[in-house]
Amino acid sequence: MAQIPNLDNSPLNLKSLREQSQKDLVKILKDIRGKKCLVIEPKLGGSLSLIIQTSLLKEYGIELRHLSAEPVQTDCTKVVYLVPSQRDLMKSISSHVHDDISKGLQREYYIYFVPRREIQCERILEEEKVHHLITIGEYPLYIVPVDEDILSFELDLAYKQCQVDGDTGSLWHIAKAIHKLESTFGVIPNVRAKGKASVLVSDILDRMHTEEPMNSSDMALSEINTLILIDREVDMVTPMCSQLTYEGLLDEFLRINNGSVELDSSIMGVQQEGKKMKVPLNSSDKLFKEIRDLNFEVVVQVLRQKATSMKQDYTEMTTTNQTVSELKDFVKKLNSLPEMTRHINLAQHLSTFTSKPSFLAKLDMEHTIIEASSYDICFDYIEEMIHKQEPLVNVLRLLILFSVTNSGLPKKHFDYLRRELLHSYGFEHMATLNNLEKAGLLKKQESKSNWLTVKRALQLVVEDTDTANPNDIAYVFSGYAPLSIRLVQHAVRSGWRAMEEILKLLPGPHTETKRLGFASSPSFATLQGASNGLDKIADGRRCLVLVVFVGGVTFAEIAALRFLSAQEGMAYDLIIGTTKMVNGHSLVETFFETIG
Repeated sequence: MAQIPNLDNSPLNLKSLREQSQKDLVKILKDIRGKKCLVIEPKLGGSLSLIIQTSLLKEYGIELRHLSAEPVQTDCTKVVYLVPSQRDLMKSISSHVHDDISKGLQREYYIYFVPRREIQCERILEEEKVHHLITIGEYPLYIVPVDEDILSFELDLAYKQCQVDGDTGSLWHIAKAIHKLESTFGVIPNVRAKGKASVLVSDILDRMHTEEPMNSSDMALSEINTLILIDREVDMVTPMCSQLTYEGLLDEFLRINNGSVELDSSIMGVQQEGKKMKVPLNSSDKLFKEIRDLNFEVVVQVLRQKATSMKQDYTEMTTTNQTVSELKDFVKKLNSLPEMTRHINLAQHLSTFTSKPSFLAKLDMEHTIIEASSYDICFDYIEEMIHKQEPLVNVLRLLILFSVTNSGLPKKHFDYLRRELLHSYGFEHMATLNNLEKAGLLKKQESKSNWLTVKRALQLVVEDTDTANPNDIAYVFSGYAPLSIRLVQHAVRSGWRAMEEILKLLPGPHTETKRLGFASSPSFATLQGASNGLDKIADGRRCLVLVVFVGGVTFAEIAALRFLSAQEGMAYDLIIGTTKMVNGHSLVETFFETIG
């Protein structure tokens, strides 16, 4: 099964976006004649694996290498570096060039910055006295389609850079990515933004429109009706909770990276001692598409039913005479056997984690924190975790959840837990705690928490959630409805004006704008319900809403959005844009910094 996702069923023509990125890269490589060695920064290599097959690159006579501190081993006289605009990487490249010169090797060097060149990087190349030896260009990869309804801007550190470093460069990148979408699919008439960073992205986007106005035909043919921008800062409760959908749990325990997980081959029933294998996870796998967004409890039942039905078919095959068409149907079913085996193996492996008492106790504690009814029980639980020296990231994840729902901790408790953390895990983690405090995720309480008001008003806790036949998005966390998706739900159903007071209780400003030149287009105010006939584009497709998460989104939130989109009476298809796919662990880890 290909790692490159199949985009045929996408509500937008994402295939054309991907093909354009392929063409851009191939053009860069074709323009450099002769044999060449392409040196790719490893993380960027992961993103490219969703865009282009490596076999295709090799057809152009290209040797592939990953960038590291070690000199590039190749016989090629042309070395092409494909790297993000990161200053630390310039040192590595400079040392490669110096190393070649010291060995008397004569090579041509090219650096293609992704998505654009930056002066600071070039300055380092000048300081290292190699700039004049290098041809510099850009590979404008702003968007990577991760699946048929997910676009990633591949900005791993966006949230931390904005919140801690005060670096808003990633916001320009997000606006540029959306602007590129608009140049292909038309200007988006309605924009809603919640949170400081999101409002900034909306402003930058408006500025881009003024500087590079689109022609009137682009404005008439908008395929995306509305853009909703949401800051991760607005809802840091959701990513700190353990996701309970199948795909969410796979990410929690095995880390999904560029649409696949890497694990021991023995888990997948392949007996090769110590060998790792990559298992692709995208909607090209029909069974995965069917079960990815279900609560994990239900997935186990579905797989059991499918296996039982296959077993019955097999028994019938061997004990009765079958017609040719019955044989054909059975063989068709057999084709899905590899997918069945794959997911039974994965689900069995996940069960070894989800059945542990420690995991169940943690889920209980998360729900207790969200209920916000037993402060002391939660405090004691976290204190005990620290004393048991449980992994620091696990402790911080629960502590952030506790701090965010309480609007910080009383000074006495804050100082005490901070001291205990440094004693238990070492003073080198002081910088990490400072980063979390600067981002407002772990802080002293300065005002009364409004979490209870928000929780009630948005019905974030849903009692007796039926995970098998859900009627609410709360099924993705077995009883907690992700706050971020409740905001989207309200934006789509009745607009945000009706919930103005609640929005004010959440971090950051909010804006709703209608782009100039769209006075006649159906706005959200008139786009309610499926009955008024305005919910279809001329060719019968549903209106499209692009929901962009500035700072990352979890698989559980995406499952909740897909659930919303599939509801009866829902007039929209939803497509998701994100700086990166995240979970609580990966998000907390971006704040990690050790002193010394």
